[in-house]
Amino acid sequence: MAGSLESKVALVTGGGSGMGRATALIFAREGARVVVADVNAEGGEDTVSMINDAGGEAIFAYADVSRAADVEAMVNRAVETYGRLDCAHNNAGIEGPVGLRTHEYPDDAWGQLMSVNLKGVWLCLRYEIPQMLKQGGGAIVNTSSAAGLVGMRGASAYAATKHGVAGLTKTAALEYARPGIGVDAVCPGFIHTPMFARINVDNPRGEEQASAMEPVGRLGTPEEVAEVVVWLCSDAASFVTGNVMPVDAGFVIG
Repeated sequence: MAGSLESKVALVTGGGSGMGRATALIFAREGARVVVADVNAEGGEDTVSMINDAGGEAIFAYADVSRAADVEAMVNRAVETYGRLDCAHNNAGIEGPVGLRTHEYPDDAWGQLMSVNLKGVWLCLRYEIPQMLKQGGGAIVNTSSAAGLVGMRGASAYAATKHGVAGLTKTAALEYARPGIGVDAVCPGFIHTPMFARINVDNPRGEEQASAMEPVGRLGTPEEVAEVVVWLCSDAASFVTGNVMPVDAGFVIG
């Protein structure tokens, strides 16, 4: 039985772990050929191996999304290998220092988050969209965050970048709706990922505390976010664009 993305080509940044890996695996499950991109070559290659071992088709592309040359090469590799680019999950991101008030945030860390989390998404759009325009359409999903919808104490730079991703998503959705390119964003709540583990490395009660903040009483899984991403890239979501969609079990409305 054919999957919802049979014969499509999908690109995932930050595909070496967490939500990116989960999305890459589900893209492959649904029949897409997948380009897994990451700065972590070992993690990215592991994701590729998981897809290929399961009977799918995938390649790895090294990319630091804050560098235009890397992003251009990543998109070119997808097109040179598979001939097109139908779906993209612009997911790569970093958390930066946490627990600091806005006036305490270090300048270099602020700049790094802006370069990766916000400029990185813009660079991906900059190179993905022209290819999709040539083809007559496509679907793009950016990773924002619940911190892109509401304020978050101790994470001023992260929240600023994720709010920026939300605004960028809405603007691109309006600009490219008529040419047939859907642009949406997912806004995960507390998800059981390596990033969450890093943030809470010195807090043994971190998972318990975060779970208590989620209305369902638990963390989300990367797969629960990935299923939404893949649906947004499918024909089932053909009348959906410009959404900045919470995937947070009600966290932002709690």
